[in-house]
Formats: sequence, structure tokens, C-alpha cells
Amino acid sequence: MITIVCVYNDRQFLEEYLMSSLKKQAGRYQLILVDNTQGRFSSAAEALNYGARQADTKYIMFVHSDIELCSNTWLIDAENILESMGSFGVAGVAGMSEIGRDNRERGRNIITHLENKREWEWGNRITRPEIVQTIDGCLIITPKTVYDQINFDEKVCDDWHLYDVDYCLSCKELGYEVYAIPLSVYHRSKGGYFKQKKGDVIKSLGQLPVEYYKTLSKVMKKHRHNYKMVYTTCGDYSTSSPVIWQRIYNLLIAGIGLVINPKRWKR
Repeated sequence: MITIVCVYNDRQFLEEYLMSSLKKQAGRYQLILVDNTQGRFSSAAEALNYGARQADTKYIMFVHSDIELCSNTWLIDAENILESMGSFGVAGVAGMSEIGRDNRERGRNIITHLENKREWEWGNRITRPEIVQTIDGCLIITPKTVYDQINFDEKVCDDWHLYDVDYCLSCKELGYEVYAIPLSVYHRSKGGYFKQKKGDVIKSLGQLPVEYYKTLSKVMKKHRHNYKMVYTTCGDYSTSSPVIWQRIYNLLIAGIGLVINPKRWKR
């Protein structure tokens, strides 16, 4: 059985998306909802660890409130796939492979997004479990035996970013593989979370919030002796170069690309 841990800050949004699909599930599950509507937790790692400590099943699934499971047998199918994989550290629905020429080619998933009333797909669809470097935090599954060894790092990931990347890298360092699995989900995103105004992009020296880059620097420092590159769904980063220089470089490349071919940067 799977324990489902979800941290939420909007009860109506939770009920409309994740809960509506969970209520249709044929399989049994344990549900742990972590209410952060009053800002009780200051980081994802802290909130998820709080929820996970209450789990008493073989697997723990950490999932965002804006995810819909796309079949009534999703949890049953997930358990069957996980059991067939043997020993592993992390599994999820959106992963980043180390194989590929760029960020888009490295994406592995079966996920459909709804953003600003438009549907779009990200990455490359998979038909079987595939080893990746990292898994996106929208949905992460880990065996409880692994979680008991490795918790989310509340010191390094002290906000709401990159706890997923750090956890995957830590699992791999202990010899556990990380997998993207072929289970379809619908990401009912509010949209725009990482879309900043032009002025904010300049202030943060990147397309993402400045807090993201602060945590990224700490994650890179923690894992730089084991990885030359870290691949995330939000970008690829070298552990041997200061993050600030990579931010500036990526921002310049994005700006040049937008001028040369504006359509390329539109979904």
C-alpha cells in the first residue's frame, strides 16, 4: 500500500484536483494531508518530513495538490510497477535523464499540463521505467525503508525549491537508482509560478525566483564531489562553475534566442 503525503495551502484547489482523483481510486491508500494555509511550515522539506513521519506503508508518495491521477487504477498500477523494479530509491512521473543533447531531450515523462487554459506536454514520453538522475517534485515515490535512511534535507533546502533534486542525488550517492515511470498524470497548474515580470528576471539574474538560485548554490556545493552536472526540469547546471555566472549566461542565451526566433520559445 502507498501513503500519500500532500502539503497544501489552498483547500479548494486540493479538493478540485488531487482529491477528486484520489476518491475514484480502486486501490487502498493512506492519506496524510499537511495543512500549510497558515504558513506553519517554512519549507517543503520540513512539511514533507512532518507528513512522512506518520506513514506506515511500504511506499510513500509525495504529491502536489494540483496533480490528477489519470486512471482509477493508478495506485494499483504504480505498486505493480514499483514491485517489478526491485530495489530503488526514488520513482516519479517527470524525470531528467543524463542522456540527451539539451534539457528538452533529457526529459522523461507521461504528463500533460494545463496552463492558462492550454494543454501542453513536456519532455519525451516513456513506455517503461527508465533510469534518470532526478525526479520533479510534482510526484515522488520512495520506499519507506529508503526514506528512513534519507530524509529531505531541511538545512540545505530551507525554502520550497529543489528538495526533490537534492533527495534524488542523495539516494544515488547511497547506491539507489532513480526512475521515471510510465504512469500518466494531469498537472492542473495555476500557471505562472515561475513566470516573472521582466524587471524581476533582471533582479534575480534568471528566469526563476532568486530563492531558487540560493538553494541551488547549496545543493551544488553539497553534491559537487559526486556530479559534474546536475539536471533539473528547470535547467541544467555545472557543479564546477559558480551558479551566478551560469544564471547570467543562461539569461543572455535566452534573450538572444528570443530575438532570433521568438516562436521557438513559445509553447
